[in-house]
Amino acid sequence: MQMRIYLILLIGILIITVSCKENKTTDSVKNQTKEAPKKLQLGAEQLVKYLPKLKDKKVALVVNQTSTIHGKHIVDVFLGQNVNLVKIFAPEHGFRGAADAGEKIKDGKDRRTGLPILSLYGKNKKPSPEMLSGVDIVVFDIQDVGVRFYTYISTMSLVMEACAENKIPMLVLDRPNPNGHIIDGPVLDSKFSSFVGMHEVPVLHGMTVGEYAKMVNGEGWLENGVTCDLEVIPCVNYTHKTAYTLPVKPSPNLPNQRSVLLYPHLCLFEGTQMSIGRGTDKQFQVIGHPMLKDQSYMFTPVSKAGAKYPKHENKICYGHDLSALPVSILLRYEQFNLTYLVSFYKQFNDKKSFFNENLFFDKLAGTDQLRKQIIEGTSIGEIRDSWQEKLTSYKATRSKYLLYK
Repeated sequence: MQMRIYLILLIGILIITVSCKENKTTDSVKNQTKEAPKKLQLGAEQLVKYLPKLKDKKVALVVNQTSTIHGKHIVDVFLGQNVNLVKIFAPEHGFRGAADAGEKIKDGKDRRTGLPILSLYGKNKKPSPEMLSGVDIVVFDIQDVGVRFYTYISTMSLVMEACAENKIPMLVLDRPNPNGHIIDGPVLDSKFSSFVGMHEVPVLHGMTVGEYAKMVNGEGWLENGVTCDLEVIPCVNYTHKTAYTLPVKPSPNLPNQRSVLLYPHLCLFEGTQMSIGRGTDKQFQVIGHPMLKDQSYMFTPVSKAGAKYPKHENKICYGHDLSALPVSILLRYEQFNLTYLVSFYKQFNDKKSFFNENLFFDKLAGTDQLRKQIIEGTSIGEIRDSWQEKLTSYKATRSKYLLYK
């Protein structure tokens, strides 16, 4: 009898133990399911949403090497879907993304498909009516990095303008902004408008290309206030806090995520005597100059593909190496970082020659005020305070066109 009671108790304990384990496992699975991030979908990946809009249309693409869908170039995907592609427009760095910054791109023909390639970074930065002849719709699909002076958004603006003037609709396939978590920097003064900064936005504008296109259209920033017949295919499961590593480098001198995140904070050095690593394998990850011999880190720029005739070619530059800076730290940046710029200006002995004579620095900064403040020794805090009023106004404008949190 005692043995029977003992067996019943033992079986009961086993049942309770198994039940508890099953409940814990179920709870664990529920928690994992709840916490698992939803998969990001790019605009270009949502073919079902926009291919019907291209049916029976003569389609022109504004694309480069970043225009991929699950690792396959959008040109090949579209041809596989029997989209009637008639021409390709190529931005700075070209259709394959191999040309130097500032290098003029020539018209040509894609050897693989035979499609004509028309340059938007040569004699024309804006498509002419002749270039748009025979086109029913233009599709823009290029990965941007979220910085005012990165020229792909200028190309997009000019294509929008040309489409508006020629009554051609434009479709933008949206992609994430890897620097979309920061809205900061001096806001462009319209007197300094150029191809490296067309509109009154800060250095870090905090928008995707789709949102930016909507803002340019909605604010009447196109020439003569024309309005583009614009549609944006948004990303799915994306917010401006989403960390996004670019699967394809967006230009020859942004080789990795670290360089993409440092780019907005270092690019103003392009308007100075300082090298930021063009001609090395640490582009936009090092800062230096031949005169700064008290610095322990050294690098030597050499001419190479994507960086022909770099600044201080074949000369030893002394400076600072940021290539070991963890990406996790850069992702926590919440401001446009002026520390590098101000610090190296203070260290530079020949301060009269620090900024290049052509004042390209002012075009990149979007104002001459920043250069003057650095020369005058204005503190970083005071410099930042000087652009807050315009930045606040910009944020209010930006909020009207956001597609994501």
